[in-house]
Amino acid sequence: MFDDFDLIEASFTTQYGIRLRNEIDMSWSEFSTLLAGIMPETPLGQIVSIRSEEDKDMLKSFTKEQHKIRNDWRNRVNPIRDMSKEEKEEEIRKVQEIFEKAFG
Repeated sequence: MFDDFDLIEASFTTQYGIRLRNEIDMSWSEFSTLLAGIMPETPLGQIVSIRSEEDKDMLKSFTKEQHKIRNDWRNRVNPIRDMSKEEKEEEIRKVQEIFEKAFG
């Protein structure tokens, strides 16, 4: 999620007109709700669509850059597949704590 924060910021601005760096009163709950509602037409939505594409016909039409985005993501998330359920839950808890501190 940290690697995608620029995309999250751009998507909040695109979709909601909210500049996250200027928000001092946004709660974690509000941030989470708005993030969950990010649409495919936003910068983050477009990247998530590329990363998650599995349709072989769609993949054939991908540009080199789209393949790079998808392959980089798949290679990056592989270590997560090797984590135990407890390790995954601990990592999620750490990220939640960071965002709770940032957005109270």
